[in-house]
Amino acid sequence: MNLLRMSLLAIALCIFASCTQTETENGYTVVWEENFEDSTKLEQYWSKIPRGKSDWNNYMSDYDGLYEVQNGNLILKGKKNTFLPNDSVPYITGGVYTKDKMHFGHGRIEVKAKLFGARSAWPAIWLLPKDDKWPHGGEIDMMERLNDDNYIYQTVHSDYTVNQGIKDNPKSGIVAHIKPDNYNVYAVELYPDSVSFFVNDTHTFTYPRIETDKSGQFPFGDKEFYILIDMQLGGSWVGPVNEQDLPAKMHIDWVRFLQKK
Repeated sequence: MNLLRMSLLAIALCIFASCTQTETENGYTVVWEENFEDSTKLEQYWSKIPRGKSDWNNYMSDYDGLYEVQNGNLILKGKKNTFLPNDSVPYITGGVYTKDKMHFGHGRIEVKAKLFGARSAWPAIWLLPKDDKWPHGGEIDMMERLNDDNYIYQTVHSDYTVNQGIKDNPKSGIVAHIKPDNYNVYAVELYPDSVSFFVNDTHTFTYPRIETDKSGQFPFGDKEFYILIDMQLGGSWVGPVNEQDLPAKMHIDWVRFLQKK
């Protein structure tokens, strides 16, 4: 996305979303913000994630009891399936994304969320490209947490890291500590030549574009992404679902997109 298009996008988003442009300490300005104040407007930018065949989405459901807007928070839940007799899955989980509704280019994306620990819980906040397939288009994991850990994983994935298995040149992920009982702000900054990660405004690591004869090392520089937020349960990474800790849930206070002038 060129600079002119970025500037026009910032102006259009602010007019459309009626946001107040306030410059942050690091020179960014909020151009779009979702505060989850009105459940009737949730579908303007968000859709419920449909079920798939992967560990992260094989229990996704559009059951209304998994989604709640309360006190300015979107609450996503993971439950034992005692509510949908015609659905054969043992558990159902809630997740939302901005696919086909809101996409993000160069700039900073921030999400303020509170994670409620539970064994076999796997909440995630991440980005996928608008017009490309996985893993060639890239994946940016702003936050993944397992169980009730006091740390989260921040990672990038691509053909370079997945199919070619090159995860240390450069380093493709990091473990970062969080305040496990409080809200935390997870952020990522997208640049033409790097992706930088933050927790509570503390820089955790940067994944750069490097010179290499391998293909697909940095597919992130010229794409637009949509954001996914989901309350996942179980899977090969986190392990089998522990019903004693259900329901699992996460609270999302706000989502912001910022750009520099």
